[in-house]
Amino acid sequence: MFENLSDRLERSFKLLKGEGRITEINIAETLKDVRRALLDADVNFKIAKQFTDTVKEQALGQNVLTAVKPSQMMVKIVHDELASLMGGTNEDINLRGNPCVILVSGLQGSGKTTFSGKLASMLKNKRGRNPILVACDVYRPAAIEQLKVIAGQIEVPVYTEEGSMEPVRIARRAISDARNRGFDTVIIDTAGRLAIDEEMMKEIAAIKEAVTPHETLFVVDAMTGQDAVNTAKEFNDRLDFDGVVLTKMDGDTRGGAALSIKGVVNKPVKFIGSGEKMDALDLFHPGRMADRILGMGDIVSLVEKAQEQYDDDEAARLQKKIARNQFDFNDFIAQIRQIKKMGNVKDLMSMIPGVGKAIKNMDIDDDAFKGIEAIILSMTPAERTNPSIMNGTRRKRIAEGSGTSIQEVNRLLKQFDETRRMMKMMSSKKGGANLANMMRPN
Repeated sequence: MFENLSDRLERSFKLLKGEGRITEINIAETLKDVRRALLDADVNFKIAKQFTDTVKEQALGQNVLTAVKPSQMMVKIVHDELASLMGGTNEDINLRGNPCVILVSGLQGSGKTTFSGKLASMLKNKRGRNPILVACDVYRPAAIEQLKVIAGQIEVPVYTEEGSMEPVRIARRAISDARNRGFDTVIIDTAGRLAIDEEMMKEIAAIKEAVTPHETLFVVDAMTGQDAVNTAKEFNDRLDFDGVVLTKMDGDTRGGAALSIKGVVNKPVKFIGSGEKMDALDLFHPGRMADRILGMGDIVSLVEKAQEQYDDDEAARLQKKIARNQFDFNDFIAQIRQIKKMGNVKDLMSMIPGVGKAIKNMDIDDDAFKGIEAIILSMTPAERTNPSIMNGTRRKRIAEGSGTSIQEVNRLLKQFDETRRMMKMMSSKKGGANLANMMRPN
């Protein structure tokens, strides 16, 4: 996501010459290249022009601080304007109402049904809500079945009226049913079409009028670029939705939709989805997205993802084991599994400042830990608890059992020993406690 735009902007800033002040002369070529970079990213032409004009106005005559180059000052100005372009601050979903009704709209294939499931999972597991999904897509073959499968994965009920072709009636009855059964959140998955048509718009408008949702979300495939913005405008003109959801942000998207939508429809992007897993949904933070675009990483989001997997009791137990030098392979594999729950490994690494650019052309498999796990799982319980008992015979057996080589087993044992020594050292210097405090949820 945004890789091409990031590269182009980085090259643009290198064009800026001169010291002391930013002038029309020394930023002319830079801003021209920035505009080209935005257009190549499929940003709306008017938005791109307005953006560079605003950057120019902000930058002209700025005194450059001591030890700060004009290009660095320009990065700061562009960062702030990018964040402003995408909304400035993040806007959360409105959960007022009992039950709170959330209407999900969008074209067919945009990822509405998957998003509905992800949202239900997020509200259930992170907000303590009690949601129910409603199947109002009565036209697409297997749409109801797809929602049922997703609901089964996240253990959330689904309201359906199979055989009914009246989505307005289904939505009304679902809300009444939810109220009677004590559900506090109703998420209505509506039908889409391959393209905008009058029948579709009338139907979604009728559903909205009938159920008066507390939140109406428009789901759009980020890979469609400028088309996504045009579609959003058409829907907003008819629905006056509350926010946008950009899906498939892990695909080969140039980022134009994320950068343009707020400026065109004046509605915030509230969520971004990446991947098919039910936990692959994040709140949209304009400032953090600007950080990523400019190659600054996103350490705040990385820490938040770590906090979601953090357990106070487990951390305290682990800290004691590290202090006593008793950290073993059982603890090691447990930590690996926690990291895997945080999401795609390459995406996580790209959140570390300076790492994103270094790994952009690297093929980092989600199964990067598979070999390590295979080696550890091929050990006996005694070997995992006490690695010092490893001898040549044991290492050979572990290599054969894990489908690896003795050299790979030896390398893991050596790395584990070094890691354990370093963790003991950090613990003795209170480093472990400081790390634990940093990761502790507020």
